[in-house]
Amino acid sequence: MKIIANKIKSGDEVRIIAPSQSLHIISKENIALAISLLESLGLKITFGKNVNEVDLMNSSSIKSRIQDLHDAFSNPKVKAILTVIGGFNSNQLLKHIDYGLIKRNPKIFCGFSDITALQNAIFHKTNLVTYSGPHFSTFAMKKGAEYILTHFKKMFFENNKILIKPSKQWADDAWFLDQENRVFYDNEGYWVIQEGNAKGTIIGGSLSTFQLLHGTDYLPSFENTILFIEADSISEGSIDIAEFDRDLQSVIHQPNFEKVQALLIGRFEKKFGMTLEKLKFIIDTKSELKNIPIIANIDFGHTNPIFTYPVGGICEINVHRGTVKINMIED
Repeated sequence: MKIIANKIKSGDEVRIIAPSQSLHIISKENIALAISLLESLGLKITFGKNVNEVDLMNSSSIKSRIQDLHDAFSNPKVKAILTVIGGFNSNQLLKHIDYGLIKRNPKIFCGFSDITALQNAIFHKTNLVTYSGPHFSTFAMKKGAEYILTHFKKMFFENNKILIKPSKQWADDAWFLDQENRVFYDNEGYWVIQEGNAKGTIIGGSLSTFQLLHGTDYLPSFENTILFIEADSISEGSIDIAEFDRDLQSVIHQPNFEKVQALLIGRFEKKFGMTLEKLKFIIDTKSELKNIPIIANIDFGHTNPIFTYPVGGICEINVHRGTVKINMIED
C-alpha cells in the first residue's frame, strides 16, 4: 500500500540536505535568496550538518550524506526534505539507506535530476511517494519562477487533483550565473506524438539517472505505470539525438516494459537540437511504443520552469484530436 506524507503548512520545518552535490557550490547570494523565498511561505529552513562538505566531485562522503538523509527522516520536527541540487553520484547511497527508517517516518522528499535514483529507489523499497520538483537552489531564481512556485504550492500545501497546463514561456540558461540578463521563449505547447487515454503510477525522471537502476534491486516495476523521462547530459557541447534514442531503447529493454501505459517526455535543452519531427522518427523506430499515448515538450527536466510531480503517484492522461489533459493525484 502506498504511503503519502502529510502536506506542509506555515510554521513547518523543511530540512535541506545534499545527497548529490554540496551546498558549497551555491553562491551565498543564491542561498540567501532561496531561504528568503521559502521563509515567505511560512516555512522554517534548516540544514543537514554535512551539507557544506566538499570533495573532488563537489560532493561529500557517503557516510556524511547518509547521516544527513537519516537525520532528516528520523527528526520528528522535520516535515519535508529538499535536496540542494543534482549532480552525479546519489546512486552511491542506495545500498546504505535504512529504508525501514524512511518507511516508519514518511516525509515529503523533493528534488530532480540526479535525485531521480533516490526517488525511484525509495518508492520501490518503501512505497513512500516521493517528488520530482525544485531543488532548494531552484528557489533562488528571481525571474520566471512563478510557474515553479505555483505548482510546488499546489502539490505540497493543497489536496486537490492537479491539472497540468503548459507554461507560457520557458528558458534554457545558467540562470544562477546571471539573474538579470535572461532570454525567455514562447512555449509552443505539448508535442502530441500518439493520442489515447491512460492512467497509471508515475515512475522515472532523468533518463540517464533512471538507467543507473537497471539490473538492480532499486528499479520500480513497470506494471501499470506512466513513464516520465527527460534527457540531460554532462557534456558541455551539443548532444546528438542518438544519445536519447539509445537511452530510451535501454529502458524499453527492461522486464515488463510492455506494461507501461503511457510515455511523457520533458522539454529538451536546446543543445539536443530536438524537433517534433526528429522525435517522431525515434518513436516510430520502436515497435514497443505503439498504441500508447506519447506526449513531449512538457514542463519538467533541465529547462525552466518545471512542475512538481509525485513519483509513485497517479497520472491520468486524455489526448484526443490535439487536446491534452494531464491530471495528477497522489493516490
